[in-house]
Amino acid sequence: MPIYQINDQSLHVVKTGANHQQTAVLLHGWSSSWYAMYPVLELVRERFRCFAVDLPGYGQSPPLKERTTIKAYADLIAALIREVSDGPVVLIGHSMGGMISITIALHYPELVERMVLICPTITGRLSRFINFFISPITVLERFGVGSYIVSWIEGVVVGLTDRLMRPASFAERTAISDEVYARLRSDARRHGQGRVRAECFRAMRENDLTDQIKHVDTPALVIWGAEDNTVPLSDASIVDDEWWDADLRILPKAGHWPHFERPSATMRLIAAYLGIARFKLNRRGVQAQQEEEGLNDNAIAYFLAHSDLGTGLNQAQRMRLAAQFRRRRYLSGEFIARTAEIGRELYIIMAGNLEIWRNLESDEGSHEPLSRTALLEREESGLWRKVAILRAGQITGELSLLDQQKRSADLIAGEEGATVLILDRTRLLSLCEDDAVLGTRVLWNIGRALAKRFRFILWQLYYAPVQDLEESQFSEEQSATRQDGDNIYQIGKKG
Repeated sequence: MPIYQINDQSLHVVKTGANHQQTAVLLHGWSSSWYAMYPVLELVRERFRCFAVDLPGYGQSPPLKERTTIKAYADLIAALIREVSDGPVVLIGHSMGGMISITIALHYPELVERMVLICPTITGRLSRFINFFISPITVLERFGVGSYIVSWIEGVVVGLTDRLMRPASFAERTAISDEVYARLRSDARRHGQGRVRAECFRAMRENDLTDQIKHVDTPALVIWGAEDNTVPLSDASIVDDEWWDADLRILPKAGHWPHFERPSATMRLIAAYLGIARFKLNRRGVQAQQEEEGLNDNAIAYFLAHSDLGTGLNQAQRMRLAAQFRRRRYLSGEFIARTAEIGRELYIIMAGNLEIWRNLESDEGSHEPLSRTALLEREESGLWRKVAILRAGQITGELSLLDQQKRSADLIAGEEGATVLILDRTRLLSLCEDDAVLGTRVLWNIGRALAKRFRFILWQLYYAPVQDLEESQFSEEQSATRQDGDNIYQIGKKG
């Protein structure tokens, strides 16, 4: 495991993931080590180059030379980020690690793209249970003799702190295994941590974020156990009141360790937020394609603000939505989708343009690119007809995505080529299940885009002038049809 020298401080780090991927930094909480982030690390390394840190004084990292403060930790991790990453990172913090992450986002916002925070301490004032039972032991451990006394008592009364900490840390119906519990408790029992534990206990209280989190502009997913007896749920209420860009989730049957107690539910939320599940679902080809394109969720989120699909979403929602897409560049004449294929994907044009062609032939199976000359020849022969041209921000494929029926037209990259964002039906369904508010808004935006398109089609069919015929050539029936169409258009316009 690598040891980094940052500002004359040694930091033990567990590093995993491919070097070309975006960086994620994982920060554990009080009386823990990097292992406290192990389940999240196993998931996140699917998409990120991960650095799970032993904070100074914990695990295999020596303590700071000066007194421990949250700001000192934040400054040190910020320096580590500059050392290991050439761009903004994703911060993932548990408990005190969540407080450190927020402090970094406040003082070094340019270093953080977004955060995942698990039971973060906000006020720094831990629960009454912790303050009544655990803080006296912590204060006693601060001094050398006291540390020996605590160790001796534990030797005589086996599992003293276990019996005290278990109801403070875990839910009554927790699913944590005895093996994992023993590993977490061994970190808390590690010798030589008495001073740093006591200093951190004080440091959290001195770093109350109540009046500061409203100034955090970094989007975050905040996960809390409903039975957390370490960091009180009143801290979650402050997040809900003051931090509008935070996506707060409360998990039942979980205490202070939801990533160990409710791993499936916790990982599902994190995977949806960071866009990791799509890599597992499409691992054989899509991942390589995304890496070639240099997918940047921040850039996609910015683009979505000006697209049909991103209307009315805040920054945190756009970031979460951005993580669901994959991106691909098509050259002019390349097929994006063919007539009669079963549709499972929605497309947003990010750059260039996309042409919709009605194909009257029966060569739906071929995906070979067509030159502009070949397309013009087919159009002149009457076998193909160009229906529409879609440009940046517009969506297509939503009908087939929703009903899983065959596509009714060919989608071909236009003369400029096209960069396309692709949303798979499975990802959309997962998003709706994981985030009902965001999923509903996305479906609403899809419906609005469909409505606008149908209004335009009505306008084309019934109201737009027919260029190929003189007014004198219209029969009475055609004139009546146009008049009906005019009425339909006017009614639609008012509606």
